[in-house]
Amino acid sequence: MLDPIVAFFQRVFSAIGRGIGLVIAGILFPFIAAGNWYRGRSWIIKGPIGIGLLVLIALYGYFIWQTQAWTNFNPDYVNTYNFSERKNDAGLPVKVAGGQTAPANTCERSAIVDVTADLIDYNVNQNAWISSMILYKAGLFGMDWDHTPWFDNKASFQRGVNEAVRRTTVELVDSLVRMRGTSGINPLLQSVRSKMQYEESNWYFGLSPFGPLTPTPSQYRAAMKDLRTFNDELVRCSATFDARADNFLEFMDRIASSIGSTSAMLRERSENFNGGWFDTRADDRFWFAYGQLYGYYGVLTAAGADFDGIITQRGLAPIWAESIKQLRASLRIQPLIISNGKEDGWIMPTHLATLGFYVLRVRSNLVEMRDILAR
Repeated sequence: MLDPIVAFFQRVFSAIGRGIGLVIAGILFPFIAAGNWYRGRSWIIKGPIGIGLLVLIALYGYFIWQTQAWTNFNPDYVNTYNFSERKNDAGLPVKVAGGQTAPANTCERSAIVDVTADLIDYNVNQNAWISSMILYKAGLFGMDWDHTPWFDNKASFQRGVNEAVRRTTVELVDSLVRMRGTSGINPLLQSVRSKMQYEESNWYFGLSPFGPLTPTPSQYRAAMKDLRTFNDELVRCSATFDARADNFLEFMDRIASSIGSTSAMLRERSENFNGGWFDTRADDRFWFAYGQLYGYYGVLTAAGADFDGIITQRGLAPIWAESIKQLRASLRIQPLIISNGKEDGWIMPTHLATLGFYVLRVRSNLVEMRDILAR
């Protein structure tokens, strides 16, 4: 009685096996044909091709390693700065403990500038900048890596961090270092802003425009150097940092808008694409937003040190501490595989909506503080 059933399943599995075999054969055929052609050539042809293949294998090995190794990734990186030991706001003469002599002509350095420079250093020195790597630009057989499930998470994270850095450098130029908005623009920070707006994916050579280019990491390293030079000038009191309430209000307003745009991006993907674990673009959105929060966690913690006087005078300390706490809480979400399921689903979670919830809480706190300062 069972023989026909067994025979049926045998035929089914046999057909599946033949189908898989045909698919594998189709994939391997070009490589087998190329190998057969290569074996029939002379060493004059084999040599250069072999060297080229070895170089390509080495490049792919380096590329895969760099995309998977997140050097010095640390959600608690702000703890290394000891901002709680700061005595006064950025740009003001240095204060010391009672009984000690304050150094002459020494002003407080900007924590925001320090963190921003360190975030650039993290992106392009401690790690390789993925977005401008030639193999990342080449994609998978011409397909953008962002459209695949592989090798794009670190690139998206770096771009998220870079978005926070870009916004911060713009605000440094436009408001934070200008005395009541009437002084001239600091040339160092103007240079930083220009360099950080540089295209994120430039390699040594480009097609549009055609010709040699300055690679993206080189521009960002130059911006980092200018930031550190500015802070050295600030310490010598030869530069300014205007830690006023209206500057702080504008700074938070711009960051709230930046975070709001990211929240809208997460919501749009979460609402319109419910592919669960099979949504190959969900990881891009998630890690970009995560990188942005990672960057703003440091920048806003530093802002708390640079504007400590304003925060204390306006009674913002409790809500400010809650905002920083929410930022740190958002960085605890580190799923192995990003899922973009339905919000009421029980098999495939919705990591985008979860991260978006934290983004909205942080933005809400920033808006509330902005409103308090505007009164």
